[in-house]
Amino acid sequence: MTSLVVGQSLGLTLVGDGVSFRNSRRHVAKSKFFFPNRKRLARAALVQARPREDGVTPSPPSSSRPSPAPVVQYKRADLADDLQAEARALGRAVDASVYSPELIARKHGSQPLKALRRSVEILTALGGFALNLGIDQRRGKLEENMKKRAGELRRIFTRLGPTFVKLGQGLSTRPDLCPPDYLEELAELQDALPTFPDAEAFACIERELDLSLESIFSSISPDPIAAASLGQVYKAHLRYSGQVVAVKVQRPGIEEAIGLDFYLIRGVGKLINKYVDFITTDVLALIDEFACRVYQELNYVQEAQNARRFKKLYADKADVLVPDIFWDYTSRKVLTMEWVEGTKLNEQVAIESQGLKVLDLVNTGIQCSLRQLLEYGFFHADPHPGNLLATPDGKLAFLDFGMMSETPEEARFAIIGHVVHLVNRDYEAMAQDYYALKFLSPDVDVTPIIPALRDFFDDALNYTVSELNFKTLVDGLGAVFYQYPFDVPAYYALILRSLTVLEGLALYADPDFKVLAASYPYFAKRLLTDQNPYLRDALIELLFKDGKFRWGRLENLLQQGSKDRDFSSKDALQPVLKLLLDPNGEELRLLVIKEAVRVSEAFALGSVVDTYNSMPEFMRSLVFNGNGNGGPLTMNPTELESTLELRDQVSRIWSLLQSSESFDPAILQPIAQVLQQPEARRLGGRVAGGVGQRLAARFLQQLLRATTPSPSPVP
Repeated sequence: MTSLVVGQSLGLTLVGDGVSFRNSRRHVAKSKFFFPNRKRLARAALVQARPREDGVTPSPPSSSRPSPAPVVQYKRADLADDLQAEARALGRAVDASVYSPELIARKHGSQPLKALRRSVEILTALGGFALNLGIDQRRGKLEENMKKRAGELRRIFTRLGPTFVKLGQGLSTRPDLCPPDYLEELAELQDALPTFPDAEAFACIERELDLSLESIFSSISPDPIAAASLGQVYKAHLRYSGQVVAVKVQRPGIEEAIGLDFYLIRGVGKLINKYVDFITTDVLALIDEFACRVYQELNYVQEAQNARRFKKLYADKADVLVPDIFWDYTSRKVLTMEWVEGTKLNEQVAIESQGLKVLDLVNTGIQCSLRQLLEYGFFHADPHPGNLLATPDGKLAFLDFGMMSETPEEARFAIIGHVVHLVNRDYEAMAQDYYALKFLSPDVDVTPIIPALRDFFDDALNYTVSELNFKTLVDGLGAVFYQYPFDVPAYYALILRSLTVLEGLALYADPDFKVLAASYPYFAKRLLTDQNPYLRDALIELLFKDGKFRWGRLENLLQQGSKDRDFSSKDALQPVLKLLLDPNGEELRLLVIKEAVRVSEAFALGSVVDTYNSMPEFMRSLVFNGNGNGGPLTMNPTELESTLELRDQVSRIWSLLQSSESFDPAILQPIAQVLQQPEARRLGGRVAGGVGQRLAARFLQQLLRATTPSPSPVP
């Protein structure tokens, strides 16, 4: 696909028509001379866009159409032009509406008849559906008719309009709330909606951009390529460059319709908060949160800015694609983006027919999602199959950036810490995490919650990470959250939804796929390499228990972390050293000194054992004073086996570090520099002293064994 750097021509003179964008009013007047009415303009655009029988797109009427712009790299001037174009787009969206419960209450409260008609429409549609469910339940046919009722609900949501379509889209990605039949039906709401007239769409483009259609595009599809809940999309060619673009146009009158629906839904929310005691969540706050997000989606300039920020943060990876924005052709109701050729991620057969693997793409999505959720905190909150495409060259393309969310910084680290506490089965610490995650208010006592966590996770953690299903985990947590006064933030629900959707997509290709197993390398890498104090403390908590170092945990972390393509053995070594030599790290130093003595002794004694085992039998007796059958050391077999296992474990860990693609012996140079610091020299002296004492004690035991006479036999 051709990639075009925008901005180099934006806001400048249109060569083909010889008319400047900045003189657009004169140009529009000129276009009206050629197209006296709106129908004729729309008709002309449709004819121009209709493909010929030979499959060649016709050229525009002007004979001086410029050739497509070459592919170039961004330069300083290009970036400046792009920023200026973005500023102009922001100017076109200056009057974009912002959600305000007070404003919609004043507006629609003064129109009681209109509100009454809409209320009757909603209650009639949903009341009939509820009645049919009740009849099915009484007849014992709830399961038998589920597919039929799911289709009925999808059609009802479609008839009720954009607000309920957005509601259905949210439900289609919540397997914890909806049965599979409903998920399948509601998923069709993503891009199978009725279209609105093309003439209205083309008129909206001209009105929003203050330019005639033929001055912007050399061709545009006669019909929408897709219809979404808030607008519909056309495929077009830009006149100035020939670039293929997707043009999204907002549905007419949608803001008015959504405002009325939220006015009515808020009324229901007030009644629930006041009279329904078993629902502890603030329903009105949830409604306002959802409404605020929908209103943000109505501003396409905001969506364009979301896309640009998303691209900057995450498209640095070669397997992630985010389309470019064309700012001079974007406003609050029109969004023009780079066209992306691709296949929906749930179309497994079509993807694999191109030589691609769905699981590879899903893994790319999981890794990108983890970076979104836990690294930068800015994440795509609507990752349904229609917004994720597999490109022919194997990239994962993200589309539709209207619904985004952010994870607070403290919550990102708290989530990783929460995983550490889960692995350690430290349920008291898990319960305390819910304060940091803002799930519980500070006055709530977590003591009764701890047994509930233990009952669920003790059973769940009997599975390995590769066996544990993410949906099972979500369902179990949901049951705990429902029983106690949790107030789950919107960002956390969206995180669960994102990962659940990705696991669901993977299950089409591999019924045994587990999102937790695919995510664990990322968590291991972050714990081993992140220098954030919270994560360093979490790593220590994971590795040390009851004053002992758990080498098995470190080995497992390195094995898993090395599976992450961004893992660096250099990064895994430096934070630990800095923490160890910190002035406030005396408690950790005592633990490390103790463990370093054990490891050093294990290597020294292991060398003795290896040397002994390599000797011929007669030499063993000579060297060890005729005691060749008893072994070289005065250690019981269990202690010796444990010592040798420790040595082998540390050796394996060093091999894992060496096997990292980023390993370079030069990484030891900064370590050597760190070891020159006074605290490090003192630490080394204490370790050497401890090793010397242990080896001296072993040597003394050996001497005593050698000089102690064997007991004489009793006559």
